[in-house]
Amino acid sequence: MLSFSFLPSFLLGPCLALAQSATSTPASQASSATSFAPQFTVPSEADEGATLLPNINDEDAPNAQDRCPGYTASDVKTSATGLTAQLSLAGPACNVYGTDIENLVLTVEYQTDSRLHVNIQPAEITPQNESWYILSTDYVPAGSQEDGQMTTSDLTFSWDHSEESGFGFNVTRNSTGDVLFSTTGTKLVYENQFIEIVTQQDEGYNLYGLGEVIHGLRLGNNLTRTLYAADVGDPIDENLYGSHPFYLQTKYFKRGDDNTITLVTDEVDSDEVSGNYTSTTHGVYFRSAHAMEVLLRSNNVTWRTLGGSIDLYFFSGPTQPQVTQQYQQVIGLPALQSYWGFGFHQCRWGYQNWSVTEDVVDTYRKFGIPLETIWNDIDYMNQYRDFENDQVRFGYDEGADFLNRLHDNGMHYIPIVDSAIYAPNPENASDAYPTFDNGRDSNSLLLNPDGSIYYGAVWPGYTVFADFLENSTHTWWKNEIVAYYQKIPVDGIWIDMSEVSSFCVGSCGTGNLTLNPVHPPFKLPGEPGNVLYEYPEGFNLTNATEAAAASSSSQSQADASSTTASSSAAATSSSSTSYLRTTPTPGVRNVNHPPYVINHVQGDLAVHAVSPNATHVNGILEYDIHNLYGHQILQSTYAALAAAMPDKRPFVIGRSTFPGSGTVAGHWGGDNASKFYYMYFSIPQALSFSLFGIPLVGVDTCGFNGQSSEELCNRWMQLSAFFPFYRNHNTLSANSQEAYVWASVIDAAKTAMDVRFQLLPYLYTLFYNAHTNGETVMRALAWEFPHDPSLAAADRQFFLGPSILVTPVLTQGATSVDGVFPGLFEGMEVYYDWYNKSAIAAPATKNTTIDAPLGHIPVYIRGGAILATQGMALTTRDARQGAWSVIVAPDVDGQAVGNLYLDDGESVAPNATKSVTLTSFGSGLLSVTVDGAYDGLDLPLANVTFLGVREKPADLAVKINGVVVGESVFDEKSGTLSVTGLEGALGGKVWGGSWNLSL
Repeated sequence: MLSFSFLPSFLLGPCLALAQSATSTPASQASSATSFAPQFTVPSEADEGATLLPNINDEDAPNAQDRCPGYTASDVKTSATGLTAQLSLAGPACNVYGTDIENLVLTVEYQTDSRLHVNIQPAEITPQNESWYILSTDYVPAGSQEDGQMTTSDLTFSWDHSEESGFGFNVTRNSTGDVLFSTTGTKLVYENQFIEIVTQQDEGYNLYGLGEVIHGLRLGNNLTRTLYAADVGDPIDENLYGSHPFYLQTKYFKRGDDNTITLVTDEVDSDEVSGNYTSTTHGVYFRSAHAMEVLLRSNNVTWRTLGGSIDLYFFSGPTQPQVTQQYQQVIGLPALQSYWGFGFHQCRWGYQNWSVTEDVVDTYRKFGIPLETIWNDIDYMNQYRDFENDQVRFGYDEGADFLNRLHDNGMHYIPIVDSAIYAPNPENASDAYPTFDNGRDSNSLLLNPDGSIYYGAVWPGYTVFADFLENSTHTWWKNEIVAYYQKIPVDGIWIDMSEVSSFCVGSCGTGNLTLNPVHPPFKLPGEPGNVLYEYPEGFNLTNATEAAAASSSSQSQADASSTTASSSAAATSSSSTSYLRTTPTPGVRNVNHPPYVINHVQGDLAVHAVSPNATHVNGILEYDIHNLYGHQILQSTYAALAAAMPDKRPFVIGRSTFPGSGTVAGHWGGDNASKFYYMYFSIPQALSFSLFGIPLVGVDTCGFNGQSSEELCNRWMQLSAFFPFYRNHNTLSANSQEAYVWASVIDAAKTAMDVRFQLLPYLYTLFYNAHTNGETVMRALAWEFPHDPSLAAADRQFFLGPSILVTPVLTQGATSVDGVFPGLFEGMEVYYDWYNKSAIAAPATKNTTIDAPLGHIPVYIRGGAILATQGMALTTRDARQGAWSVIVAPDVDGQAVGNLYLDDGESVAPNATKSVTLTSFGSGLLSVTVDGAYDGLDLPLANVTFLGVREKPADLAVKINGVVVGESVFDEKSGTLSVTGLEGALGGKVWGGSWNLSL
């Protein structure tokens, strides 16, 4: 009989929960994991952690504000750039969730005129003392003073002391006089495993950010945000893959008839909004990689971390664009993506071999649907091992030939790379795995506290995990990717499972490697006994007869097991739950089960993730930097691709992210479900990542888990066409949901893709502006119209850049959608329907109903924009060779402006670039200014279309630089003036130099 060694509690670690446990079989029957053949299965109990009760739900949990003494300040020293002070406990230590730190140092820096840094950390820190960990700038950048002589700032730090609560501080914006952050009247709690800081808030406050979470864009005041990277399938209001301890806050004010200004604390009816409202916005960043909770309550926000320091950055704004730029000055600006990355991507878990994968590509082409990039999930791997293909189904030679054909057609290929590395069976010579050997030999792997290698379990079996705190690890990771690229010339890499995930608690592979390759402690989708029995959402509405039959069959099966289920439920409900509660030991940290229990979606910190006590080679515990893992593997992968493809911009998509991840990668929203409400949640999720400095964001279009329906996929393929990252992806064993599966989806996808392709030059320019200036790409309505408080929670519509308004249908069965045209009701803005180019009539009320039959997504051009467009093709390469068009959409004053950035679309440092500025001061007038030497897109100009033309011009003759080039056509019904037949003008090179068009 086989034995399975369980480790003592000091070797705890994490996991991914898919639900069903499988049955163990003799190791002699083990074979390839990808074939699902009998093999040893990790017992389901290996995936169980301690039963914990989050402190926010524990009525018996002590309140640190009641028990702890707070701190007093002394030895305050001021300078032109800030101040320092000593903080000392104001009374006996409380040690409520750890050991109180008696003496702290406060450092305040006025770093720029809009950024203030407040740091509180222990007065004495030694490498030998592990009671606290201060996040190193080697791993996460920190802001610095711009000028050692600074004497002015828009922010002011002040502090006071009360007998009851001790030291507290305020941060005030000087230009507006409002307090942005106030801890006065509350106690600072600073222990080795628990830090608490409470800030006062006005009623009805508006906070955004604090990700990653599936939630509306505005967070509300009855939510606990947990920041602890977790491998979990997109639950609502729980912690997810990424950790972004940053929020943006907007305050609205109303000006009275007597010019008095009052803070708006209640919802404002949209039709009541006029020019009497204004707003200010600021940002707060808590630089920490520790597990964290942020409690949003009716009149305060409480930050709690399980260690580290208080490292706060305040950004004065006073607008959202300014706050976002100020934040990115600290964390880094987003990477400039390759042009091809904005094409359409197709993936699924279940493309079994190269032939199936290529058949998907060919079928897209057969139906004339653009496809830029084909992806492979873990199917391609040799027994789920990174950097090794299954040579039967995904042979290297066959793959290289396939990729050559892809590349010849202007297409691309991206494989998944998981974050765990298989540990080969030491008793099986044929199980050798050089990637593991190279990592082990270079001391690049996470360890147990006793110095042995930490072995978790992921898809391939027992695995090890790279230690990205070590320089040697980055070299090893680079070498593996470069070597793999020599076999399969990939165009990018998709990083998954990077929270970092493990399917067992603790170093469960220690002593068990001779069982490898082992099966995970649950059945995979499609395996016997784990068949997906699920109908698409709304199946009962669209297929009533079939739904009734399915329901009857399901009911008969349910009746057969109801007795067992009922008795089991009764037994569960009658038994009381026993929770593990730990108490602090002076000077010692319990990293596996901290005394303070955060509201973690998995409960135990060691479930579904590498254990908190896993140890890095340099001695740092995973407990202190858990939230950094996904960020660091993205950084390493970016550098590796840069080495494999010198001079080309690396394309990296990751799941777990952290402040600064946007400098190297984009993000997809993880394992969502094929539900209409997840389609809705994709909008606030993507908008939040705009705030986090990760503009390349999208979700699994049509849904990952469950069965998509024709209607859902129809609507979702259109919605995602206006997200920066556009990919369809779903799980193994679900029905296929490629865009060509349903006839109506083919038409809907082509319709939306046609708009997307025309906007690609605009989208690429937005990303250039994000890369150089920190601007946002996807934008909330409230950010574009900051003086309209009725838009504070609007997240069912969005702007793409400043000029494109998207109003998708998000409800099943709907043929219309309610939306707003910000500013139109007040006569301050004008919008044009994308499809017929006519101006939208001002509605009788601000909220209006828009016709949107299946296959139509309402898209509008906001007045004041000039868009340079190119037509749709099957790939972005071919689209970039098409003629140019220009759309002039004037604002209410008849003026418009646009910008265009041009380069080769892929070089890290292009040899030449070009910037184009387009302006119009009236119907039939267009001025173009060109700066730069890049000539790769100096193609013919096909046409220019002026929108919002109120009357037919007296002369329809068109001149460019004073020379008549043709006639224009006026459409009175739509109010458009069309200038066509311009291909021969300007020598066939529209951006070859500056020019003017006039009638």
